[in-house]
Amino acid sequence: MDNSNLTATATIESTHPAVARFTSGHVGRAADDVERAVRLFYAVRDGFRYDPYQIDLTVEGMKASTTLKIERGWCVSKAILLAACCRSLGIPARLGFADVRNHLSTERLRRRMRTDIFYWHGYAEMLLDGEWVKATPAFNIELCEKFGLLPLEFDGRSDSLYHPFDSAGNRHMEYVNNRGTYSDLPLDEIIRTFRREYSFGDRTREQTGESFDEDVERETCR
Repeated sequence: MDNSNLTATATIESTHPAVARFTSGHVGRAADDVERAVRLFYAVRDGFRYDPYQIDLTVEGMKASTTLKIERGWCVSKAILLAACCRSLGIPARLGFADVRNHLSTERLRRRMRTDIFYWHGYAEMLLDGEWVKATPAFNIELCEKFGLLPLEFDGRSDSLYHPFDSAGNRHMEYVNNRGTYSDLPLDEIIRTFRREYSFGDRTREQTGESFDEDVERETCR
């Protein structure tokens, strides 16, 4: 039997004490793995602010325990945390990736990226009742409300992926390239792509002091 989707890795720290505490604190008396996975999805989705400005592409920066400590993350780091929590309960989990065209972002982020393609958009996949189910915990509920996005829900049985349109019917997210699933974070591949495609990609630690929350607040209040 392949245990690669159950074992701890350098970033998917399923045996880390902080991951164990977070997990046990949110699953409570859930009746089964489906309910446990659903509770963890919402805990990660809404308990950690989405922040694409503070991307730290180092092993330390991508660890599940780091996301727990700083209480914010981006799509990949939040997917790592969700996968780690599931593995800590014996639920097989892995990381899925795709390139997506995102029609909603901040002006600052668009200037820095110089493209509307988000490479290596990350989500988690969990093996529940014999089926692999996708879950995307990236956008917290407060951010969805400010941007007029339809928040992603998860029932543990159906895939939870970005809606093609927002709540007003405007184009939101398009999946343009499926990169498949991984039992561990393909960090070197992600770094190579970011260096090639993004103007800021030659820096593996993107700590700028700029505030994504403040930019969202300013642009959505116009």
